[in-house]
Amino acid sequence: MMKVVNKSISKKDGMALLQGKPLYTDDLAPKDSLVVKVLRSPHSFARIKEINTSIAKKVPGVECIFTYKDIERRPFTRAGQCYPELSAYDKFLLDEYVRHVGDDVAIIAAVDEKTAIKAMKLIKVDYEKLDPVLDYRKAEGHKNIVHPEDDIFIHADVGFNKDKNIACEVNLRLGDVEKVISESEVVIKKTYENQAQAQAMAETQRSYSYLDMQGRLVVVSSTQIPFHTRRILANVFDLPESKIRVIKPRIGGGFGSKQTAHSEFYPALVTLKTGKSAKIVYTRREVFRGTTSRHAMRFDVTIGANKEGKIRAIDMKGISDTGAYGEHAQTTIGAAGKKVLPLYNKVEACRFNGKALYTNNVPGGALRGFGVTQGTFALESAVNELAKELKIDPVKIRELNMIKKGETTKLLNMTTKGWGDEPMHMDSCQLEYCVKKGKALISWEKKYPKMQVNKNKVRGVGMAIAQQGSGLPKIDMASAILKLNPDGFFNLLIGATDLGTGSDTILAQIAAETMGIDVNNIIVYSSDTDLTPYDSGAYASSTTYTTGNAVKIAAENMKDLIIRYGAQYFETDEGNIEFNGKEIIRIDNEERITFEEFSKKITYNILHTQLVASGSFVPKKTAPPYMAGFAEVEVDLDTGKADVIEFVGVVDCGTPINPKLATIQVEGGIVQGIGLALYEEVKYNDRGRLMTDTFMEYKIPTRVDLGKITVKLADGHDDTGPYGAKSIGEVVINTVAPAITDAIYNACGVRVRELPATPEKILLSKA
Repeated sequence: MMKVVNKSISKKDGMALLQGKPLYTDDLAPKDSLVVKVLRSPHSFARIKEINTSIAKKVPGVECIFTYKDIERRPFTRAGQCYPELSAYDKFLLDEYVRHVGDDVAIIAAVDEKTAIKAMKLIKVDYEKLDPVLDYRKAEGHKNIVHPEDDIFIHADVGFNKDKNIACEVNLRLGDVEKVISESEVVIKKTYENQAQAQAMAETQRSYSYLDMQGRLVVVSSTQIPFHTRRILANVFDLPESKIRVIKPRIGGGFGSKQTAHSEFYPALVTLKTGKSAKIVYTRREVFRGTTSRHAMRFDVTIGANKEGKIRAIDMKGISDTGAYGEHAQTTIGAAGKKVLPLYNKVEACRFNGKALYTNNVPGGALRGFGVTQGTFALESAVNELAKELKIDPVKIRELNMIKKGETTKLLNMTTKGWGDEPMHMDSCQLEYCVKKGKALISWEKKYPKMQVNKNKVRGVGMAIAQQGSGLPKIDMASAILKLNPDGFFNLLIGATDLGTGSDTILAQIAAETMGIDVNNIIVYSSDTDLTPYDSGAYASSTTYTTGNAVKIAAENMKDLIIRYGAQYFETDEGNIEFNGKEIIRIDNEERITFEEFSKKITYNILHTQLVASGSFVPKKTAPPYMAGFAEVEVDLDTGKADVIEFVGVVDCGTPINPKLATIQVEGGIVQGIGLALYEEVKYNDRGRLMTDTFMEYKIPTRVDLGKITVKLADGHDDTGPYGAKSIGEVVINTVAPAITDAIYNACGVRVRELPATPEKILLSKA
C-alpha cells in the first residue's frame, strides 16, 4: 500500500503562486539592468544592404547597439534536443539576410525601455527585398532558396538539402505497401492538413544576465532546457561551458515554446560586451512573430482494408512547414509517423514518408504533441472515413485493429537512417479499457451518430485514439541528488524543469514514497546548471518517467546509506537495522533513535558525515501512454458554428503519481486540442506578414467556449516506470481534433479535412 504515490497532493509552490510571490524571471531581474530590445525585420525575405545606427547611438541612455557587422558569424541551432542535434545549424545571431517577418536585425540596450524603443525606431535599414517562399506545399525545388549561404550544416544524415529547401526527410517502411493496397477490397485515399498553432502560454519569453564574481556569464531564463541552453550559448559565443551558468526560476507555461532558445542570446551578448546586467522581456507580438509555433503539416493518407474492416495497409506521405529555420524539423515529422502508425499493429504493410521544408514563414518548433498531434489527426480522420465507407461503427473498427495489451509494436521495426528501434511488447497497454470506458461515459450507443436538438441544431459524436512516448529511449538522461540535512529533512536536487505541471511535487512524492518519509520533509531545487545534476529537459513527455526513475534510484541509494550508517551508529549489521521513515530501529533489541536525532548526531557529533546519494536513468523503451477521446459536438445549421458540448478523455498513463495533477494535465490538453480543432487560425498576408499576431486576432478558447470535460484515468501499471507511472503531458491533446471533426461530420455531413473547422468552412461546405 503506497502512502504518498497515487495521492492528490497539492503543488508545493501552489500557495506562493496564488499569493503572487516574486518567483518568475522578470520578478528577479536586477532593477538596474539594461533593457534590451530587438529590431525585427518587416520583410519575409530580404538582404540588408546597409544599416545605419549612428543617430540611434546618440540617444541619451543608449548603452550599445549591435548589428551583424559587430558579431562573429557562427552557425547554430536554437533547438534544445539531443546532442549532436538532428537540426541543421542554420541560424546566426544577426545575419545579413532576414528570412521571416520578425527575424532579428539589431540588438539595442539602454537604461530603460522607453529609451531602447526610441533608439530602435531611429535605426535606418536599407533592404534588398527578395521573393519569399510562402507556401510550403510548393517549397520543394522552388526557384528561390531560403538558405543560399554555404556555411550552414547538420551533424547527422537526415536528408538535408538546402538547395531544394528540404530541411530533412524521414522514410519508414514495412512490407510491400503497393501490393497489399492493390489487393485490398476497400481503399481510402484522402488529404488532411493542420494549421500552425501558437503555444499561447501566459508568460512570454524573457531572460536576464550578469557576470558573477569570477567573471562567468550567468543567464536566468524562463526555459524548458537549461542544460541545452548552456551548450547553445557556449557555441554562439565561442565560450567553454564552464564559463556559463543557466538558472531556471518558476515558469509561467511553455508548452514547448521554451524548448527552443530565443531570448537568452540578446542580454547575454550585451552583458559580455559591457559587463553590465541586462534583461529582455518579449511582447506578445514578438512571441507570435519572433519565436516558433506548431508545424503546419499536410498528409496524404491511403488505407487498404477488407470489407470486414480489417486494416491491411497504411501509407502516409507528409510535408511539414519548418519555416525559416529547421529547429525540431526532423524530430517532429519523424514522430508524426513513428509514434502514430504503431496504433494499428496488425497491418501487413505500412509506409511513411515525411519531408520538412523551408519557407519564409515563422519557424516551426515544439508544441505539446510534437508532430504526433498532426499525424494522429490525419490517420485517425482517415480511419473514421474508412468506418463510414464500410458502414462500421468507428469504435468497432478500432477494437478490431488497434494495439492491445500483450501485443508487439512490430511497426517500430521499420528502418531508415537515424532510426531502427526494436519491436516493443505492450505489457501495460490499457487502450481497450480507454475505448470501452470512453464509449460508456459519452453514452455512445444512445447518441451515435447524431441526435436532432431542434430544427436548426444537430448534435453528433466522434472518437479517436492516440499514443505518445515517455521520454526518448537511449537518448534522454536524467539525474537526481538527495542530501540529508540535520533535523531530518532532505534537499532534492534535480535538473528537470517544472513548467507549471507540478513536476517538483511529483518527483518529491516519488522520493518520499521510496524512503518512507513525509513529502513535506523534502525541499526541491530544480534547474541550475551549476548546482543541480544534468537533465535533458522538460520535453518529450519525459519528466515523470525519466527523471522520476532517477529520483527513485537516488532515494533507494539514500535509504541504503541511512541503514548503513544506522548500523554503524548501533554497532551492528545492516541486516539488523530497520528504517521506517521516522525512526531507525535495531531489530534484535528494539533500540531506536528518531530520524531527526540521528541526522544531527551523524553530522555534528559521532560520524561527522554528510549523507548524499545520487541516481541516473536512461530509458530503454518508450513506455507509451494511450488515450481514447470522445466528442459530442452541436452544429448550428444556420451559422455553421460548432460547439463542444462534452469531451470525454480516458487516459492510460500507468499509475498516476498524483491523480489531481494528472487530471489537470488531461483537461489542459483537451482545451488546447479544442483550440486547434475549432478556433486557432493562422493568417499571413501575401507578403508573408503574420496577421494573427495578438490575442485580439488569434483566438484561443476561453472557459465560455468550453462545454463539459470529463476525464478518467485508467488503472494501469508499467513495470519500467517509477511506481508504474508513464507520461501524460502530451498524449492528451492528440485525439481531440479528429474526434471533433468526425462529430461534426456525423452531425451535419460536412467533412473538414483542413483545420480549423470554422463556421465558414462548415456552412460553405454544407451549402
